Amino acid sequence: MKPLISIFFVLCSIIFKAQNLYSKAYGNPKNPSVIFIHGGPSGNATLFEGTTAQKLADKGFYVIVYDRRGEGRSKDENATMTFRESFEDLKGIYTTYHLKKANILAHSFGGIIGTLFASQFPERVKSLTLAGALFTQQETYDHILKQAKEHFKNDSAQLKEIAEIENLDKNSTAYRKRCYETAGKLSFFDMPNPTPESEMLRNEYKAGEFYKNNIRNSDSPLKFYKNEPLNNLDNTAVLKDIQKKGIPIFAVYGNNDGIFSQKQLNDLKNIVGKKNFKLIDNCSHYLFVDQQDDFLQFINLTLK
Repeated sequence: MKPLISIFFVLCSIIFKAQNLYSKAYGNPKNPSVIFIHGGPSGNATLFEGTTAQKLADKGFYVIVYDRRGEGRSKDENATMTFRESFEDLKGIYTTYHLKKANILAHSFGGIIGTLFASQFPERVKSLTLAGALFTQQETYDHILKQAKEHFKNDSAQLKEIAEIENLDKNSTAYRKRCYETAGKLSFFDMPNPTPESEMLRNEYKAGEFYKNNIRNSDSPLKFYKNEPLNNLDNTAVLKDIQKKGIPIFAVYGNNDGIFSQKQLNDLKNIVGKKNFKLIDNCSHYLFVDQQDDFLQFINLTLK
């Protein structure tokens, strides 16, 4: 009887973890499936879900959103925040929604997870779309600090702070955190000229239930950098390998997303191909809110 008891506890554990993982589907299950992977560590899918998931489903897609284990609405104090754990969560989504293959739509840090997942499990991925997604992390950090030095060239206090950041361990939580804090000071995540449509989307989001559930787990980055050795990646070669495996890659970025250099965007366009690449004007990091119509049009055209 002992082996049966062991199997029972293993199955209960799997079910318990699946129940703790927040996820929701929008649209008709018969339509092409799209799994959205949010940013982070310490992110969640509430902004995309609250503004865009249903509208993308209305275009004829079966859209699935979820919060990774230990992040957002998927509370788990025992989460390790490793890529392996992220892959298990993603495979669990496939199981929960009875998917054999799906289109991956990955935003920000989610682009790292989506890229690595597509590389390791190509049989599960119909296409990979990078939406304002990280792919050469150190280049992003270098670009942020280079722009900051130019912007604050007459501010000795800021220059001293930038020098301190540059002397930190580049594979550390503190280095990543302070690079992005610097990007925030430069308004790199802000839409240059907010439109009435984008302002309405953000106001509706902030007034609704999704914003109330915009949970940020401050321990997530600490656990990620403690437990995951692959924490500052250049996925250029990985993306090329994914293409060799027959998986189409699409890329859509805000032309005013300050965390990416022009060189990075040109390099990415050369990898995915001009037809599979789009820059959206007056648009920064959260492109599905900044310029939602253009974003949805790109996804609709490429994935269909």
